[in-house]
Amino acid sequence: MDLPKHVLVVSCLVRNGDNEVLLVKHHIRGWELPQGRVEEGEALIFALSREVLEEAGVTISHAKPTVIWSKISAPTTLILCFTALYASGELTPSDETPEVKWCSEGEVFQWVSHPVNRDRIHSLLETHDTLQFRSYTTAPYRVLS
Repeated sequence: MDLPKHVLVVSCLVRNGDNEVLLVKHHIRGWELPQGRVEEGEALIFALSREVLEEAGVTISHAKPTVIWSKISAPTTLILCFTALYASGELTPSDETPEVKWCSEGEVFQWVSHPVNRDRIHSLLETHDTLQFRSYTTAPYRVLS
């Protein structure tokens, strides 16, 4: 399958009633936030809800766009990052994410090791009154704005 020239991805920092953060363990990238590609013709909020449900087995509410990340290395990718609240469901692993867990904000970076994912989570944990924008390149990884 040929990759598109430009990819649209949604990612979500989900918090539960204990203010814990949802992490999923991707079989290649390791621990990260639930995320995935938006399918053609799919509304962003539906893509976000679908990815969280597919990767972790839970539903979300009060999703809010918080940070946009733009990867300018090919294939260029726009990652729309949201914050949301846990609504219902039991944590359930999937083929793509064989482990899922809740962890405290202080523990997140003990699990997440990939620099892109660490920076993305840092940007979501910061308090924002307005939508934020970041851009980066890969090989080597470097944040540009």
